Amino acid sequence: MSSQPLFIFEMANNHMGDVAHGIRIVRELREACAGFDFRFAVKLQYRHLPDFIHPDFRARTDLKFVKRFSETALSWDDYRRIKDAIVENGFLSMCTPWDNVSVDKIVEHGYDYLKVPSCYLTDWPLAEKIATTNLPLVISTAGESFEDIDRIVSFYQHRDKPLAVMHCVGEYPTADDNLQLNQIELLQKRYAGVEIGYSTHESPEQCEAVMMAIAKGATLFEKHVGVPTEKYAINAYSATPAQIRLWLEAARRAQAMCGVSGRRHGFSAAEQRTLGDLHRAVFARRPIRAGEVITLDSVFLSIPGTAGQLVGQDLSKYTEYRATRAYAVNEAILRAEVEATDTRSVIHGIVRDAKAMLKTSGAIVPAQLELEVSHHYGIERFREFGTTTITVVNREAYCKRVILILPGQAHPEQWHELKDETYHLLHGEIELTLDGVLRTVMKNEVVVIPRGVKHAFASAAGAVIEEISSAYAQSDSYYTDPRIGENPNRKTYVTNWMD
Repeated sequence: MSSQPLFIFEMANNHMGDVAHGIRIVRELREACAGFDFRFAVKLQYRHLPDFIHPDFRARTDLKFVKRFSETALSWDDYRRIKDAIVENGFLSMCTPWDNVSVDKIVEHGYDYLKVPSCYLTDWPLAEKIATTNLPLVISTAGESFEDIDRIVSFYQHRDKPLAVMHCVGEYPTADDNLQLNQIELLQKRYAGVEIGYSTHESPEQCEAVMMAIAKGATLFEKHVGVPTEKYAINAYSATPAQIRLWLEAARRAQAMCGVSGRRHGFSAAEQRTLGDLHRAVFARRPIRAGEVITLDSVFLSIPGTAGQLVGQDLSKYTEYRATRAYAVNEAILRAEVEATDTRSVIHGIVRDAKAMLKTSGAIVPAQLELEVSHHYGIERFREFGTTTITVVNREAYCKRVILILPGQAHPEQWHELKDETYHLLHGEIELTLDGVLRTVMKNEVVVIPRGVKHAFASAAGAVIEEISSAYAQSDSYYTDPRIGENPNRKTYVTNWMD
């Protein structure tokens, strides 16, 4: 099947058993379709009446379908002439078999598609016959339970048959309040990867349904067609070529309204200009020195901005801006006058390696927890000095955190004045310094670090520490190197990082 919508014109018995009239319908449909960038197919129905109608009932005129099918019967040669006209007028060809003999004739006549009607969806002898063909299949589902649709979809898919499924309501015509268009979405969810269509029987003047079907994602659309003449009338659910053109115009409008699918749409210059005018722009709250890192407390955001100015959308926690010149209070901060450092890819790499370390260690942490990335001397030196930490619980009386040390990392010397800590080494080994005394801590060892004790650690191959302590507060971390404490941007927090 193609991604381009396919519109199927069901002639059914509207050829009235008259080859010339059937060919006229095809030709007038060609004119109705002119100028539309869709695929089109005209569909016939094949019946081998000697098999299809019981011999005792063939002459009955009081039975609706026996009378209708008998009066509009065509020879195989006549069917073939209409089929040839379908192809000659640029249409794809589709046909519905109502018996096994008709399946063979559809193959013999070289149709592009075979259509399975709702009434024979689970006619298993007919399904077995249809499955012997190599034709793409379109199946209608009127009046069928999901259990039966599941069975027939599975039947054809197990035989590698190209397949499309049509939502259909078998009322002729179908009232608007019984179109059940939400079934299109239901079929899409149930049969992933299968094209879903809409076979219509609503009033021919009604064009809203096809627009809604397009909006819901249907890609095949079927409608009964006919041409009324002085000799032949048309039924209440078949559309004339003029009505078909209105139907197609409605479909084209709906397609334009829905726009692109499967990707984000493009944005007009007018849209971008309007949104840009409303972006809050960045201004200096206080004097900013040349070379200073621009922080949120040194700026304010308001409108209107000016071309090339930093805006609120630029102030990501992953991007650092450093002024290349001095700024006065209320002055606009321009992109051309700052140096930007994007740490997003660096952070993503840290998250990747942290997850790998957890997997290697066998340690398990709840997936929803935040990852704290400590980069004491800047993100660019994280692989040398830093850790990643997961706070599992932090209560007034106790705290549990998991500290990940990547290979080659070291944590600078620090101490705490309020909390006592206990380290349980879950994975790897570390070199731990306590008040200047170095020792090696191996996997499963436990080390108590009282408050006030200066400590630093490093790992050549990487390690995972379970830290149990009294309540943790970032303000209770004091570093021997005063530069670390003076850096307010030494931590980055990542959410939704765990698979």
